[in-house]
Amino acid sequence: MAYFLDLFSPETYEAFSRSDRTVSGFRLRHRGVAGRVKAGDRLVCYMTKLSRWVGVLEVLEGPYVDETPLFFPDGDPFVVRFRVRPIAWLSVEKALPIHEDRVWNALSFTRGQSRSSSTWTGKLRGSLVQLAENDGAFLESAIEAQASGGVTYPVDENEYKRLLAHRIRRADKDVSVTVPEGPEAVEAAPEPEEEVRESLKIQALLAEIGSRMGMQIWIPRSDRAAVLTEWRGDHPPVLERLPLNYDDTTLRTIEQIDVLWLKGRAIKRAFEVEHTTSIYSGILRMADLLALQPNMDIRLHIVASVTRREKVFQELRRPVFSLLDRGPLAESCTFLSYDSVRELAELPHLSHLSESVLDEYEEEAEG
Repeated sequence: MAYFLDLFSPETYEAFSRSDRTVSGFRLRHRGVAGRVKAGDRLVCYMTKLSRWVGVLEVLEGPYVDETPLFFPDGDPFVVRFRVRPIAWLSVEKALPIHEDRVWNALSFTRGQSRSSSTWTGKLRGSLVQLAENDGAFLESAIEAQASGGVTYPVDENEYKRLLAHRIRRADKDVSVTVPEGPEAVEAAPEPEEEVRESLKIQALLAEIGSRMGMQIWIPRSDRAAVLTEWRGDHPPVLERLPLNYDDTTLRTIEQIDVLWLKGRAIKRAFEVEHTTSIYSGILRMADLLALQPNMDIRLHIVASVTRREKVFQELRRPVFSLLDRGPLAESCTFLSYDSVRELAELPHLSHLSESVLDEYEEEAEG
């Protein structure tokens, strides 16, 4: 028996709670990793945003692909499915906060970490990540204890409602959106020099990772000299021009993207590295690209510090980006943390890996 992480947003937690709780679903991109999960394994369920453990499910059958709407009648992206039996499922007030001392000090990836740090969150970056056996067994026991009595952890009802995404109707399906609250800066503050330098290092690492995988690399002309200074060691030259046949407006948009990986005449991955107070620029560029070329099949990534993860997700799910003709930007564009980029750069045998290895590191705006 093995333990695997099953991530829920407040919205998907509510949808699953309303269901008969006999099926747990994942996005299509999880189909590969879902094959590691066997009957008898446990899915340990964690609610993002609220940072609480909410349940344990026993896998009975799967994975299988079923596009029949289950959780969201007008557009359900969770089509890779398992038949499950709930061992325990907690109400919001009984859900177990990860920052609770007895939980924090028991888990291998939080024990000894500062609660104000974000280094521990890497373990929770995506569903179907395998948990250490000791961590999984502890969580199963703790969640079962909560279900049979346990401690109540009150939740501010208004705050919880604010965390829930809103569903709005498109012509073809319903989509989830987030409406940011509070004042927002119109113009970003001047960037500290160390943040600029850090972003250049990340651009250089992305270029290095792609190059070691056999990709051709594009870096915008305006950044090229500074990034190449950070990209140490021998490496093939970056592309001087993009081998693409698009109109001038589309090409000018693509040329400004921070890092591109190409194979022949096809863009395989596009990365925007964000390090400013305002993170709009890269997200806007990705949205512009999909608005100009809605049929373009490119994997898009916003790369930022893990402390900006929720801000990135909030922006990706703005109504303006959720109503693109291509479909919601959040379904085409994922988050990649600086820490994940550094982990990728340390992987041995990168030259023997394909760009799909990023699937294990990218994070989606859940919901």
